[in-house]
Amino acid sequence: IDATKQGNLARFINHCCDPNCFARVITVGTSKKIVIYSKRDIAVGEEITYDYKFPLEEEKIPCLCGSAKCRGFLN
Repeated sequence: IDATKQGNLARFINHCCDPNCFARVITVGTSKKIVIYSKRDIAVGEEITYDYKFPLEEEKIPCLCGSAKCRGFLN
């Protein structure tokens, strides 16, 4: 999903190696939709995060999530 040219509020959900949400693709009628589910209660004002799960590639993208469980890279 690339919200560069258009998108909804989900474009503001950031990556984290220890996220508080996860994403699933569901089918509604004949359309595919991405749904964000919380893994736990999320406090008011807390950032919503999920693991982008980028494919493994040689050129690594640094992760700056700050989690104690940070893998160091997005891919």
